[in-house]
Amino acid sequence: MDALPFQSLYRHGFVRVAVATPAVRVADPVANLEATLALARAAVEEHARLVVFPELGLSAYSNEDLFLQDALLAAVETAVDRLIEASGSLPGLLVVGAPIVSEARLFNCALVVSRGSLLGVVPKSFLPSYREFYEKRQFSPASAARESEIVVAGRRAPFGPDLVFEADDVRGFALHVEICEDLWVPIPPSSRAALAGATVLANLSASDVTIAKAEYRRLLCASQSGRCVAAYLYAAAGPGESTTDLAWDGHALVYENGELLAEGERFPTRPRVVVADVDLDRLRLERIRLTSFNDQAEREADALRALRRIRVRLEPPSVPVPLRREVPRFPFVPGDPGVLDERCREAFEIQVQGLATRLRSSGIERVVVGFSGGLDSTHAALVASRALSRLGLPPANLLGVTLPGPGTTEPSRLRAHALMKALGATAREIDLARAVQLELEDLAHPAARGEPRYDVTFENVQAGQRASRLFRLANFHRGLLVGTSDLSELALGFTTYGVGDHMSHYAVNASVPKTLIQHLVRWAARSGEFGDEVAAVLAEIAEAPFSPELLPPESDGGQHAEATVGPYELQDFHLYWISRYGCRPSKVLFLAAEAWGDAARGHWPPTIPAEARRAYDLATIARWLAVFLERFFASSQFKRSALPNGPKIGSGGSLSPRSDWRAPSDASAAPWLDELRTVRRELGLG
Repeated sequence: MDALPFQSLYRHGFVRVAVATPAVRVADPVANLEATLALARAAVEEHARLVVFPELGLSAYSNEDLFLQDALLAAVETAVDRLIEASGSLPGLLVVGAPIVSEARLFNCALVVSRGSLLGVVPKSFLPSYREFYEKRQFSPASAARESEIVVAGRRAPFGPDLVFEADDVRGFALHVEICEDLWVPIPPSSRAALAGATVLANLSASDVTIAKAEYRRLLCASQSGRCVAAYLYAAAGPGESTTDLAWDGHALVYENGELLAEGERFPTRPRVVVADVDLDRLRLERIRLTSFNDQAEREADALRALRRIRVRLEPPSVPVPLRREVPRFPFVPGDPGVLDERCREAFEIQVQGLATRLRSSGIERVVVGFSGGLDSTHAALVASRALSRLGLPPANLLGVTLPGPGTTEPSRLRAHALMKALGATAREIDLARAVQLELEDLAHPAARGEPRYDVTFENVQAGQRASRLFRLANFHRGLLVGTSDLSELALGFTTYGVGDHMSHYAVNASVPKTLIQHLVRWAARSGEFGDEVAAVLAEIAEAPFSPELLPPESDGGQHAEATVGPYELQDFHLYWISRYGCRPSKVLFLAAEAWGDAARGHWPPTIPAEARRAYDLATIARWLAVFLERFFASSQFKRSALPNGPKIGSGGSLSPRSDWRAPSDASAAPWLDELRTVRRELGLG
C-alpha cells in the first residue's frame, strides 16, 4: 500500500464504501438493472470499492406472489447475466439483491459481483412471516439449501450465508453479507462472521417504514457494529416499491464500531449514493486489544472454521483520494456544545467522586493544593472544593498555597489569590526566593552568582522546593496533597520527576488532557456551579497562556510550554491516535493534516473560540509529531511508571502503569521515528 500516494485514504488503512438507493420499478428487472448500474458507476467515480444495494433490488421487494411467476424469474436471471457482464469495467465489489431459484426452491439472495465474475451468492437466513411480512409464502431460508454451490445465469458460485470475502490488496478488508431480518434475530449471522475476521458487514434490506422504525434501525446497526467491532452498511428499499399497504424510506446507514459515519436522507425523491470512509486499521487494532472478542472467537472455533473464505481484489485507486470523513481536531473534546457540557459535568463528577472516596476511606479532612493561577491547579482546586462539600466539610478545609519563585508572574499570583478567596479556602503564600537561592548556592549553580543560566536544574530547583513545601504542609495539617499535572504533560514528560509536580498523594488530573482541562474550567465558569465571583476568576484563567513559570519573565519573555513541547492541541491529537489505537506515525500525520491543515480551516466546531482556530502546514505537524514520538516512547515512561493514584476519566485512556498503559522505561522510539522519517523524506519535509 506504500506505493499509493500519501494523500490517498487507501494508503492509510481506509476503504471507501457506498450504500445505494435506486428508484425501482416493481417487476421490471430491465429498468432496475439500469438503475443499479447507474448508481454503481456513480459510486466508482467517487472511488468507492464496495457498493451495497437494497434487498431484492433487481426485481423490487414488493412483488409478493409475482415472485412465483416464471416470466419474472427468467427476466431476473437475464438481468443478473447483464449485471455480471457490465461489472467487468467496474473495480471493487457490487452487492445486489435478487430472487434466485435453486433445487426447486426460491431464495432471497445477495449476489456479490466483481470484474465480470459472480464471486458468491448469499441466501437470507431468517424469513419474517408476521405482521406485514409473509416471506415464507414465496421463499425458502438458507437452511433449506442442500448444496454449497449454485448456478446462476450459467455461472457456478459458492452459495450460503457462510461466505467471507477477503481482499488481497486492501489490508483488513473482509466482507460478510446478510439480509434484512438476519439483523433482527438474537444472534445475527454477521456476529459469527465478525468473529471469523469479517470487518465490513453489509445488510441488504427492504424494511418498510413505520413511525419510529428508523430509530430502531439505527440502534440495531450501531449496536451490531459496536459488538462486532466492525463497519455495518445498511441499505433499505426506497422509491418505486409498491405502496399497496406499505411505505418505504430508503434508509441508508454506515456505522463503524458503534459510531455513525454516514446516513442518507430518508424518503429520497431521486436515486442516490451515500459514501463513507471506513477505518479498517482502527477495527483491526481494536480487535487486537479486546481480549474478550478473541476469547469468544476461541469458543466458536469449530463453527468459525466452517466459514468459507473467498479471495477478492478491490483495486484501490492509484490517484490521491482525500479522506471524506470528519476527523475531530480535538478528539478529547466533543464538538457539540450540549454534548461538551454533559461530558464536562461527567468528567468533573468522576474526579470529585474519586477524591471524595479517597478522603473518606483515609479519614483525612483537609486538602492541600498549590495554586499557581494556571489551568491545571485551578481545576484541581475546583475538584477539591467540591469533594470537601460532598463530605460536609467546610471550604476552609481547602488549604491553598501560592509559592512564588523566580519565574512567577504577578498576574498569575494575583489570579491564584483571587481564586482562593472566592472559593473560601484557607490561603497561604510561601515565597521560595530564599530557599531557591540557598539550594542554587549549595549546587554551585551559576545562577546563584547572578549569571543568567536558566537550565533544567534552575527550573527543577523551584519545582522541587514547591513540592517539598506542599508535602510538608500536608503532613503538618494532616491533609492530603492533590496533584495538578495533566495527561498531556505526562505524555510529553513535561513534569519534574520525584519530589516535583510529578508527585502527590492523589492526582485528580492525571487522565485529563490539557485541551479538555481548558474546557472544564470554561464549563465551571458558565455552569453557575461555583457562583459569580469564582466564575469571573475562572474566565481570566482559561485564557492565560500555558506556562510552568519556572524561568524569569525577563528571560526571553518568560517561559511558554508550547515552545518546548509543541502546541498542546496538536500533541493531544497525536496522543489520542497513538495511545488509544496504536496507529503508525504516517497515518497520524495524514489524519492530523486532514484535521489541522489549511483546507480544514472552515470546519471549526462551535466549542472552539475564534482566537484559538489555528491551522498547521504538513511540515510543522511532522516536526511536532517527531517531538511527541521521542518524548512519549523514549524519554518519559520512567516518570509515568511512578504515577500516584488518580481516576480514569475517558475512553481515550490514561497513562497509569496500573491501568491503560504498561510500557517499559527503557524502550527505543526508533520504529516510530524511522517510519515518520521515511514519509518525511518522501514528501520532501526534511
